[in-house]
Amino acid sequence: MAFLPVLLLLLLTVTQRAIGQDSEDSEALPTGCGWGLVRPYTLLCDLDSMWGVAVEAVAAGGVLTAFLLALILLCRLHTIGEAEKRSGVGPILLLLLGILGLFGLSFAYLIEQDESLCLLQRALWGVLFALCFSCLLVQGVRLRRIGLERRSPGGCALTGLALGLSAVQGIIAAEWLLLTVLREGRPACEYLPMDFSLACSYVLALLLAALTAACLALCGKTSQWRCNAIWLVVTCLLSLLLWVAWVGFYLHGIEWLGRSPEWNDPALAIALVAQGWLLLIFHAIPEAHICLRSPPQPTAPDYFDTSQNSTRMRETSFDEDIPLSHRQFVENQGYGYSDENAAGLRTGGPAGPHNSNTGPRPSAPFRSNVYQPTEMTMILNGGAVSTSSQSQVPSAPPTYTGRQLW
Repeated sequence: MAFLPVLLLLLLTVTQRAIGQDSEDSEALPTGCGWGLVRPYTLLCDLDSMWGVAVEAVAAGGVLTAFLLALILLCRLHTIGEAEKRSGVGPILLLLLGILGLFGLSFAYLIEQDESLCLLQRALWGVLFALCFSCLLVQGVRLRRIGLERRSPGGCALTGLALGLSAVQGIIAAEWLLLTVLREGRPACEYLPMDFSLACSYVLALLLAALTAACLALCGKTSQWRCNAIWLVVTCLLSLLLWVAWVGFYLHGIEWLGRSPEWNDPALAIALVAQGWLLLIFHAIPEAHICLRSPPQPTAPDYFDTSQNSTRMRETSFDEDIPLSHRQFVENQGYGYSDENAAGLRTGGPAGPHNSNTGPRPSAPFRSNVYQPTEMTMILNGGAVSTSSQSQVPSAPPTYTGRQLW
């Protein structure tokens, strides 16, 4: 809440300046600026120049959205348990910081230019874009690493890499200002559009590298992170198209339309706001949603649902590995007996009850739905078992009372 006193002081300063101005100045204010704003802030309320009011509204909405998203990520950081997801929070927060810088820099083009303001614009333009595109690049490297090795680099390492890549553009911008302003003595507000575009060539190289890394991330082995790679590819492609459009319009379109001096600032301000919202919608919000989403819980297979082809049920069935003929042979050996063995049990001959268990037994033909007792069952029942010559189905003796207890 420390920004509230600063805001109050700013409002008091603007009000004091509005009260102390002359009546001639008040009559010279453009339409829509009668509530206190004076020069050089008239573009913020000038209804005759609608592009300033539109850029201001869109940029303010972007600042609010990026701030709320960063606040949600920081508040729910403890709920992210997977290491692969936690490693992407650092680059997302750094990207949101860069997006806030893009939206904030767009307000600098809504103020009448002076020397210090032009220095700020030239110094921060390339650095902020380099910070955003380096975050996209490290996200592509992270997704590529997860797809190949199923593990991600640390979040601090990725954040440090993004800061290091963006620092290169800071060095380039500082050298450009030193050469043109200090050594040659040119005003900071007087520069060629071609020089401004060439100073941002490193930013375009970062964007192309991010697009390449995103495309390589789509070739990973795991399909879980393919959605992140798709969003990253879409973001890089749209950013590349936006850069091609605004650079072409800034270098040739404005001059071809004959609006070279006065349309330079609107073109740069609109490019800042459009790039900020593009990064928010197509990368920051989907990536934050995927990081905060809870992992899916594994569901147990329903063994009673015959419509499902459960692999676990098929793995636990050992009978499928045995051929049908072998299974019939095992069943016949376990439950079948021959007439010779039954006769041996009655006569007590060499095929007696002890010898019949150890000797070879021919398998009886398979008879379904017929009670077929084994030799051990007949021994426990006691006595001989009579058989019928027609049906060959054994029957229990009349005095059978069940299994004898030993």
